[in-house]
Amino acid sequence: MNDKIVTIHQPDFMPYLGFFHRLMMADVFIVLDNVQFIRGGSNCWTNRDKIKTPNGAMWITIPYEKAPLGTNICDIKINNAIDWKNRNLTQIKENYRSADGFGEVFPYLQQLYDRAYEMLADLTFASIKMLMELFGINIEVKFSSDLHPSGKSNERIIDLVKKVNSYRYLSGTGAKTYFDAELYEKAGIQVIWQDFNHPIYPQVNGSFIPYLSSIDLLLNCGIEKSRCFLRETLT
Repeated sequence: MNDKIVTIHQPDFMPYLGFFHRLMMADVFIVLDNVQFIRGGSNCWTNRDKIKTPNGAMWITIPYEKAPLGTNICDIKINNAIDWKNRNLTQIKENYRSADGFGEVFPYLQQLYDRAYEMLADLTFASIKMLMELFGINIEVKFSSDLHPSGKSNERIIDLVKKVNSYRYLSGTGAKTYFDAELYEKAGIQVIWQDFNHPIYPQVNGSFIPYLSSIDLLLNCGIEKSRCFLRETLT
């Protein structure tokens, strides 16, 4: 066993700042790619996130091909018959062209979108890698599909933590709704709960809106200032 802190999450598309706050607190990030893909509803973030417009928050979305209910994230294909790349880049450009960090950060988004993707998880993880680079985050990454965990829910999390020879698990507060403390205690797993306070930073397009995609911070503030804002959430 080692004392490395493990965090586990689905490979969401260009996720919000709390996602990267957790990565900054961890030593190992397990990409939970072999769980059911959630379609639609308030809990669907795998293929979409929000940016800011003069009319409020707006989704930017990656279309996917129809698949049977219960299909794992790693098996979902992108619907490339739809011109989603130009649509997304146009939406970002139109709403952030006047932002201070646009000239510095937009080329990274163009590079991300210039690559060819067939599988949704390949794109979403590429977006996470891009944001990790921009935020200066460098931790060990593993994929749950390579670790072949057993069990569901809490049991699966416990098995994944054990498979990387750790006993310390960093969890988001959303997991408290299904958290079973007794299982973790029996397994000898220490659970650390994330405490994330969203930073307030300069934004274009009116009053501040939190919990957008992390590209909102980067496009508004540039790379170095964004790193400072994110680091401040650790204090």
